Amino acid sequence: MKREINPQETSRADAFSLWMSSPMPMVTLVKTFNVSKIVKYSKRHDMSFNMLLCWCIGKAASKMEEFYLLPENGKLYQYDKLAVNVIVNNKKGGINSCDIPFCEDIRQFQDKYSVLTQSASDSCESSFVDDAMVVGTSAMIATELDCILNQYTDKFCNPMVMWGKYRKGWFKSTLPLSFQFHHVQMDGGHGAKFLEILQHTINNLL
Repeated sequence: MKREINPQETSRADAFSLWMSSPMPMVTLVKTFNVSKIVKYSKRHDMSFNMLLCWCIGKAASKMEEFYLLPENGKLYQYDKLAVNVIVNNKKGGINSCDIPFCEDIRQFQDKYSVLTQSASDSCESSFVDDAMVVGTSAMIATELDCILNQYTDKFCNPMVMWGKYRKGWFKSTLPLSFQFHHVQMDGGHGAKFLEILQHTINNLL
């Protein structure tokens, strides 16, 4: 469910006053992750690496109340559930956007991920979840990337996690992730905490 709330009655009151009218309100943090657990889990259970990473992102986000808030068109909204957006290559050579509702069960999330992304690829149509706060993702796995910056604009306020191809080492696999978020939604400290929770979630993937 999505509902408008009074920013002055939330912990983001000062941030709303400072950053809601900013022409470039987005903040980007970059961190290199140890993704060895995802690589092993992916191979052992025959699951997509990107799907597992998207689940970990949703899981980490679900542990922070800031992710259930979103500034939009000069207002602040609160949600009671999350979704993870993925960009899908379609059969015509273009791309489509696909929102995957987040759930705690990896198998259920995998099923939704598989069905929705395949449908988007085949139909060349995007699908959206309107009543969930959506965490955007973008995987550019054709090459290794050190950092990705998205549009610094108030036209897209959702948080966004972006990455390239993971790097194979002798003892571990690593992946730099770029995390972009609206300053009204959270501060840099919250963003750093999310990245720590995400690494913990990856490390404890069972």
